[in-house]
Amino acid sequence: MNKEKLIIVSNEKASKNQDGSYFCINADLQVLPDGLFKFYDTLCIYRESKNDGNHKIINSKVLIASNLFTFIKNLIATFKFKNCRYLIVTITPYSFVAFIFLFLFRKKIFIYLMSSGHDEWRYILGSWSVWIYDLMYRIATNSSKVIVCHKRLYDEKKSFLVNPSRLSENWFANHTVPLLDKARFLYVGRFNPEKGIKNFIDLFKELKIDCELSIAGEKKNIINQKNINQLGYVEEEKNLIKIYDEHNIMILPSFTEAHPYVIDESLARVRPVIIFTDILYVKGDRKGVYVINRDTKSLEEITKFILNNYSKIQEDIKKNLLPSKNSMIDQFRKIISLN
Repeated sequence: MNKEKLIIVSNEKASKNQDGSYFCINADLQVLPDGLFKFYDTLCIYRESKNDGNHKIINSKVLIASNLFTFIKNLIATFKFKNCRYLIVTITPYSFVAFIFLFLFRKKIFIYLMSSGHDEWRYILGSWSVWIYDLMYRIATNSSKVIVCHKRLYDEKKSFLVNPSRLSENWFANHTVPLLDKARFLYVGRFNPEKGIKNFIDLFKELKIDCELSIAGEKKNIINQKNINQLGYVEEEKNLIKIYDEHNIMILPSFTEAHPYVIDESLARVRPVIIFTDILYVKGDRKGVYVINRDTKSLEEITKFILNNYSKIQEDIKKNLLPSKNSMIDQFRKIISLN
């Protein structure tokens, strides 16, 4: 039996290797299509990246566009498929134009919001720009089925709630005992300004306690400091799990976030997490996530508290009910299957 077609449309970028494989920069744009491939014939329309992505898209077909014209051309080329569903991931100028075409041609449209988008526009472009995004947001969400990943975005009358995750069963098995001789901070992510890693490094350098920091992700910036280790991008799941196990505190210093996978990854390995008040909303009801002010004193105090109370904190973390990748994909499948 032929699977129904699902077109995933996103402003996110992807690149094509010499062997014909496609890689995307954002992990969500690899996890979603490859997970939904079990139920749909998935095709992804992304923008072209000048840099190589890290996340290989294994099962889905991919079309990449170097400009808006090609982006829409790729979209219109999918109109030949019958009974096709479209999943737009986040609202941007590119995806909004795509929405207009889909709306005019009366396609089945789902929009996945990993955040409201307002905060990101305010942070990246300034407060003056938010009205532009808000206009796109209101038009697109009023004429689509909306999927959100956080309760603060959820309206039971207008949207569907999912619990994002990329946790396989491996994340919950074979836990290790952490070394607690000093603070071993871990950051997993990109060097984008909104991720706050440069700001955290400034705070980290001022700490008066014995500590080290490891950075797993893009290796763009070479940091010349003895107690800061750059690990580069870690592709294999087992290697990433091992890195979490080798550290005792996960740090997420972002100024703005959607639904960061790294929090649940750290908690799955029974490692506490530190975030700042800017993204208080991502904590939810999770135990083992500590919210502090963005200053050296607060960072030093909470670090000492965590190390001195580690066993009790781990017992609390084990009470969390964390979502899995399979449960997330099943939630998406049920929503997208709606008529």
